[in-house]
Amino acid sequence: MSRKPCQHSSMRDVRTEQPRPAMTDPAAQIVVEAAEGPGPGPSPSRAVDCFRHEVLGVVLSVRGGRLHVLLWRRANPPFEGKWSLPCGPLGGDERLGASLSRHLAAKVDITRIAHLEQLETRSDPARDPLGRSLATAYLALVATDAQPRIPPDTAWHAVDALPATAYDHGSIIGSARDRLRAKLSYTNIGFALAPDTFTIAQLQDIYAASLGHSVAATNLQRILTRRAVIEPTPGTARPTAAGGRPASLYRFATRELVVTNAFAAFRPPEPGAPAGSPA
Repeated sequence: MSRKPCQHSSMRDVRTEQPRPAMTDPAAQIVVEAAEGPGPGPSPSRAVDCFRHEVLGVVLSVRGGRLHVLLWRRANPPFEGKWSLPCGPLGGDERLGASLSRHLAAKVDITRIAHLEQLETRSDPARDPLGRSLATAYLALVATDAQPRIPPDTAWHAVDALPATAYDHGSIIGSARDRLRAKLSYTNIGFALAPDTFTIAQLQDIYAASLGHSVAATNLQRILTRRAVIEPTPGTARPTAAGGRPASLYRFATRELVVTNAFAAFRPPEPGAPAGSPA
């Protein structure tokens, strides 16, 4: 029985319809010892297919008052003409996060990633029509004022109005959106979407676009200030044509991810508190 070799493709031209050669070199096969019951004698062995492993980036940013994701249009089959998440093969000597950062910087000029975290791994045997592949997806957040130089076949698309997507990428985008929305409620992850300084009205727009519903500016300021997520700066925004008092500028107290709502996370109990109780 012939085996498929491990093959890596470029990020832009991910796969082609050309048949893969059969594996004839026994050294290229992965051999594992099968478990055997008690008794003397050697254990039988079997060859295991070698699967391609790629990394995907769900790059989210608020653009024009809506949450957007960065996609590129495929020029080759499979899924020719459909939109795909930025992706690329995992190098043999690379960590997953480092591999994705390399692909994003080289292919779509995304170098200012404010926050990057592993999202999920997809392993459905039928996800790729050309053969078994594993895909590890990352959530990558880019601030609203970042302006990467993206290629002509790449564009920002509103998450709530996606075009036809390749593979299972539409579902992965949904997972990333849900992860972001959940973390906005109990962490300071909004720092990764906001510029260094901002007005409360600007922050309100970012949270509303990310959450998918309106947010009251007064409540947002009160909650985030009480949790020490944001803090005022000495500066003010530029005056507008409408006149009036310039709006105060704020910033996030830290630009590293921290849990800010203790009731949404379990911590070691205080003395006298029941074990396992949320702090």
